[in-house]
Amino acid sequence: MDFMAEYERWLASDALTAEEHAELEAIRGNEEQIKDRFFAPLSFGTAGLRGILGTGLYRMNRFTVGAATQGLANLIQENGAHAMQRGVAIAYDSRHFSPEFAHQAACILAANGIQVKLYDELRPTPELSFAIRYYGTIAGINITASHNPKEYNGYKVYWEDGAQLPPKEADVVAKEMDALDFFKDIRTMDFEEAKKAGLIQMMDWQTDEAYLKQVRAVAINPDCVAQVADEFKLIYTPFHGAGYRLVPEILKRIGYKHIICVPEQMVIDGDFPTVKSPNPENKEGFNLAIQMAKENNVDLIIGTDPDADRTGIVLRDKTGEYITLSGNQVGVLLIDYVITAKKLTGTMPAHPAVLKSIVTTEMARAAAEANGVACFDTFTGFKFLAEKIKQFETTGSHEYIFAFEESYGYLAGDYARDKDAVTASMLIAEMAAYYRTKGMTLYDAMQSMYEKYGYFSEQTISITMPGVSGLERMKELMAELRANPLAQVGEHAVEYVRDYQPGTRICTATGATEEMELKGQNVLYYELKGGTSFIIRPSGTEPKVKVYIMAKAEDKAAADAKVAALAAAAKEIVK
Repeated sequence: MDFMAEYERWLASDALTAEEHAELEAIRGNEEQIKDRFFAPLSFGTAGLRGILGTGLYRMNRFTVGAATQGLANLIQENGAHAMQRGVAIAYDSRHFSPEFAHQAACILAANGIQVKLYDELRPTPELSFAIRYYGTIAGINITASHNPKEYNGYKVYWEDGAQLPPKEADVVAKEMDALDFFKDIRTMDFEEAKKAGLIQMMDWQTDEAYLKQVRAVAINPDCVAQVADEFKLIYTPFHGAGYRLVPEILKRIGYKHIICVPEQMVIDGDFPTVKSPNPENKEGFNLAIQMAKENNVDLIIGTDPDADRTGIVLRDKTGEYITLSGNQVGVLLIDYVITAKKLTGTMPAHPAVLKSIVTTEMARAAAEANGVACFDTFTGFKFLAEKIKQFETTGSHEYIFAFEESYGYLAGDYARDKDAVTASMLIAEMAAYYRTKGMTLYDAMQSMYEKYGYFSEQTISITMPGVSGLERMKELMAELRANPLAQVGEHAVEYVRDYQPGTRICTATGATEEMELKGQNVLYYELKGGTSFIIRPSGTEPKVKVYIMAKAEDKAAADAKVAALAAAAKEIVK
């Protein structure tokens, strides 16, 4: 694409507001900035769109949102009148322009004769997944960039089962977008007129109640909360986002009496002013909560990201220090607790299964299989976990009891098909109460997990590669690694290379190749001598390459040392 010609085309359009025009005029003569904004359109995939807010083809703005929505409208129209009548559910988070983009999408769908159910204010992502299934809509849209920095926003599309848009439908939307003139081909209508015509209906507290009822049903053994509720205190923060109402509410509904919310972070604010990044994996975001925990003698802090699909926790250790647990550690704790609680309450299904992604800790498999529960891997992304859940429902081979990813996403129950921080927060709180009845903290429980299942350690390294040059470098890196396979990572010899693009597993010593069940994803997985894993995956939603390191050893310190050595090697390989 001739990025300079596209830049001039946008400048010449009378569709731009004075502010948008001034924003583009301000970069005139700055070829690097112009190229970064106009070298290509934002790519629409199964995760929808995500990008930096601003005017331009490669930015999140009302034009890219308009084109994506018109593309989705065309897809729904191709599915016929019944699909149009079933309509689309729309939610949004606390980010800049999220309400505006949500209302814009509603007006475009309405102008195309498609029914819309729109939330009256921000809501958790998983509640949108629930609403799609509950109301039977053909699709859903969520305006969110999840845990990304404040400069970002996104446009996630869901299909009729409440999971993210499948590849076939995503390809249709992408092709429709490519064929559109962003300035001329987008149909729209007045919001109030669409409401009067019955094309836009608002969702409110009644949908919340239906959702909370389903979340509450996932609780396994809430009686343990009643045993400790008078004295057990916990702290919660929504990081200025969508969990601010429903997480405290569900904790009350399972019996908690002392929920201390961080007041500064209960304020809805797309600038996320109290944190560098609203990501529950970063301890820095919990600083205010930790201070409150010290003042109130609290052992447990729960935090959810701005769209309330990811959950992080902070615990007090034996020395009195507050430490964050990784997504892997929280996932293993929850697997062990869910299995224990289901056995205690007699609610374990006949053929239970746990689901995780290929980059998630193998400790999950150890915990599941030690308790007679099957463990299955999928690709990274909850849409793949949702596909596996659907497969189990179709075949009847297993019933999933818990699904999770290392990136702080967890799901239990059959009411939604995306990770749910509301349910995860409830289960974490229930689990904490259970261990309190045993005279243990969650920190004690984590140490017990290592003793039972082995000493595992993991680390995820993110190497940011921004802009056009970053995208090109990511492609080059993966091509180089395929052309010149790694024989060694640090001091560890590579025994097998799994290339998930063609779906092959190659023995380094003999060259023997075997086919794998999973294929079609740009991931290289190195099985190293001694049972250690080293995985390289370009992110599908952010301008970064991720390296996942997983190790097991005779004790935690040795496992951590293996990971640290491989992390140093990773920085030499991925650059």
